[in-house]
This record gives sequence, structure tokens and C-alpha cells, in this order.
Amino acid sequence: MNTNSVEAAVTLPGEDFSRVALTAVSVELLRKLWKQHGPLMFHQSGGCCDGSAPMCYPAGEFLTGDSDVLLGRFDIGDADQSQPLEFWMSKEQFNYWSHTHLTVDVVPGRGSGFSVESPEGKRFLIRSTLMDWDVPSI
Repeated sequence: MNTNSVEAAVTLPGEDFSRVALTAVSVELLRKLWKQHGPLMFHQSGGCCDGSAPMCYPAGEFLTGDSDVLLGRFDIGDADQSQPLEFWMSKEQFNYWSHTHLTVDVVPGRGSGFSVESPEGKRFLIRSTLMDWDVPSI
């Protein structure tokens, strides 16, 4: 994976590889947002247009359940402070994307929805690459 990215800790049982990463610029924005909103989380749902963008919420504001998969855990903090961040995806969407590695990046512009980066004039987006091995669906 890109050396300018941070890989998530593995969370899916039986796997030994990361499924999601954050670019350096996304980590920088997330640290800024953490100062404003406190602990954060991502949820990637299905949909079209901005409905398929990763949404960043204050941790716990978006309720996850049996229909969601925890794809990875990050610590976006520095040496002085831990800042855990989870990345969730709907199980249905995961079944479509199970063969991809996802990287959360930032681009200029405002997406629609309730993602906390919107007022910053930036939006998160997913860049995906195919994995070169077979992975089971959940």
C-alpha cells in the first residue's frame, strides 16, 4: 500500500491483512475534526452519488448493528494521546466490495449528508484497489 497511508488494525476473524487505510491528508483532517467533535467513526453504506461516500460521524452517533461489519480500527492520535477511530460498512455493501482494499482520502468540495467534514469545504472519498486473492463474503 502507499507509504503515505496508515493501515487499519485487522478486525475480521481469520484475516491477517488490513482492508482499509487513511491517507496522510485524511489523518490530518480527522485530527482537526476530533478537536471539534471528540471521538469519531466512519460508516460506509451503499447508495449512489454521495450516498456511497464514507460518512464521518461523532463516535456512537451512527448506530451500528448486526447488519454492519467492522472493517478496521485506527489510532489517529500522536505519542501524547490515543484517538481511536473505527471504520464500519454495511454487510450488504461489504459483500460487493469484499475483494477490494479501501483508502479514505480527502478532496476539495462539499458532499451532501451529515458527515462532519462538510463545513470544512472538503469531503472524504474512497479510493479502492482490487485485492489479488479470494476473500469470503460475510
